[in-house]
Amino acid sequence: MFDAKKLLDQFLGSQVPGTNGSVKQKAGDVVQLAKDNPLATGAIAAVLLGTKTGRSLTGSALQLGGLAAIAGLGYQAYKNYQAGKAPQPETANEPVLLPPPADSAFSTEPAKVSNDFALTLVRAMIAAAKADGHIDAAERGRIMDKIHLSGLGAEAEAFLEGELSAPTDLDALVAAALTEEQKVELYTASRLAIEPDSRAERGYLDLLAGRLGLADGLVDHIEATVSAAKV
Repeated sequence: MFDAKKLLDQFLGSQVPGTNGSVKQKAGDVVQLAKDNPLATGAIAAVLLGTKTGRSLTGSALQLGGLAAIAGLGYQAYKNYQAGKAPQPETANEPVLLPPPADSAFSTEPAKVSNDFALTLVRAMIAAAKADGHIDAAERGRIMDKIHLSGLGAEAEAFLEGELSAPTDLDALVAAALTEEQKVELYTASRLAIEPDSRAERGYLDLLAGRLGLADGLVDHIEATVSAAKV
């Protein structure tokens, strides 16, 4: 079995080599790289969404790695929600994102996060990318041609091709999130994959939140936290 946690890094373009300077400069470098050649950054989500990707992870979220970024954003949103704070994106100052504490249920320690759940997060991101229906058979072929050039390996490529071609199994996605924290992470990963600028995408995220049983206030916090981490 391939490393699903590494695949998450490649989905989000985290830990990108060849960029330097300040955190904000690094984020800008990655956005430009993604526009010029999405696979140079490893940002597979950019390949899945084509020209629709106008925003990318920035700053400290970019440096963490895929799984840690998802868990860190989910943890931050959940903590703010439980504290009764208002869900407001921190647009004035770049938010500092840290990995969840080791004793948190959001921890990314190997003992707490299985490869299977990391794979579920990848599936969730692909499902979100397919939500607006723009990935038809022809587009799927073009995507796989690009992914093949990334050198992911035959097993990971076969997995991605299967997920792209199969209908989204929302029941299976929801059932794979066993705890409240996993439900938050699954929604966070889905939201990270797309900018919901169509009714189909917004409707999919709303349906997912409802099926996961996430409170409206918590969803608002996830939305605000993810928005603050993207540029």
